[in-house]
Amino acid sequence: MTTFGLSRLRGASLGARAIRSSIWTTAAFVAGQAIRLGGNLVLTRLLFPEAFGLMALVAVIMQGLTNFSDTGVLQSIMQHRRAEDRRFLDTAFTIQAIRGVLLWLAACLLAWPLSLLFGAPQLTAILPVAGLSLILLGLNPMRIALAHRNLLLGRVAGLELAAQTGGLVIGIVLAWLTGSVWALVVSGVLGTALQVGLNWALLPGEGERLSWDAEAARELTSFGKWIFLATICGFIAAQGDRILIGRFLALGAFGVYNIGYFLASFPNMLGRLVASKVLIPIYREAPPSESRANFLKLRRMRMIVSAALVGMVAIMGLIGVWLVELLYDVRYEQAGPVTVLLAIMWIPQIVTLTYDQAALARGDSRNFFLLTLVRAVAILVCVSLGLAFAGLPGAIVGQGVAGLLTYPAEVWLSRKSGAWDPVHDVVFGGVGLAVAGGVIWFHAGDIAALASATM
Repeated sequence: MTTFGLSRLRGASLGARAIRSSIWTTAAFVAGQAIRLGGNLVLTRLLFPEAFGLMALVAVIMQGLTNFSDTGVLQSIMQHRRAEDRRFLDTAFTIQAIRGVLLWLAACLLAWPLSLLFGAPQLTAILPVAGLSLILLGLNPMRIALAHRNLLLGRVAGLELAAQTGGLVIGIVLAWLTGSVWALVVSGVLGTALQVGLNWALLPGEGERLSWDAEAARELTSFGKWIFLATICGFIAAQGDRILIGRFLALGAFGVYNIGYFLASFPNMLGRLVASKVLIPIYREAPPSESRANFLKLRRMRMIVSAALVGMVAIMGLIGVWLVELLYDVRYEQAGPVTVLLAIMWIPQIVTLTYDQAALARGDSRNFFLLTLVRAVAILVCVSLGLAFAGLPGAIVGQGVAGLLTYPAEVWLSRKSGAWDPVHDVVFGGVGLAVAGGVIWFHAGDIAALASATM
């Protein structure tokens, strides 16, 4: 890298912090996915497909509990004028800690009914134990939110990777010793405990304490009421496919689907991670509606991000079947065409990836909620219809159709913040369509085999 290039990474300017944060976020995500993939390959040889299907259900339920009670505390700190106020942070920590305990109680109460709903009696015992991680996450320090607000993510990323590695090692050892799904349950809780402990011990800054400031609580909940509703809809939009498909498939087949989901989700997850951790501060400090220069800077950034993500989708779409055959045994072979189809069906989401963050940066949580509501309805309707008419492949295609149907709402929201960029959308909409067509042509036989096997 040239001296000029290095100079752009130094200093406290918005551009330098944004570049550094993007690099850290991307590097941490890639490293985290590599660790996760390595662990997945080991664990699939120590455990059985039904274990992964069961834990996929647990993950969906845990995410649902988290989203259905999201008070928007972290998002509020990232954009609020009182974010550096100690009483404000202590109150936010208290709200988060109380929420963690309530979530665990909810997991305990829902364990038996959900075990009946999904036909998985093991959930009765597993959910209360797995739910302990919700209490632990409620004790995370607010210094994490401050690091995101100020685009200082290096140490946060390093601690997340350390905790992930520790949890994975524990899981592999327990799986080798027991051969039981409980290896995944216990390692998840212990990995969360390790992450929270490292955050408290190694993140710089003053620690929070349980305290209450009525004015701060009102400000946090005023912003958070729409975030609460938005995260409910966001959960349905992000997990609705797995809820519906989990009811459609047996646990073993659902475990195979989730292997494909894990591989295909790499570009989409990376893009959303960069958007959530980097873009709110950028939109807050350099709103696109403020000047043409700001808009053009954001256009360049979005062009680079979209090109990288669509390129990753193209690669994953082409090599998905081969990759599954290389990495997994014959029990997981149907994960190949699942990977291929899912990768290209998430292209519409990638094209419009950054628009909703502009609304959050402006504090417009109400309209952000309305967008997520549209997404949730589109996902439920399209995936349900896809399942009814074409089985699993139809459900996957339904996710892509839902993304297209949501585009008008994305435009509506982004125009309010001055972030809509039709040039970007036309360019990458066309590129995405070409990529999707090429991948479907290349893997037509594998996709047809998936359809015949799951109908």
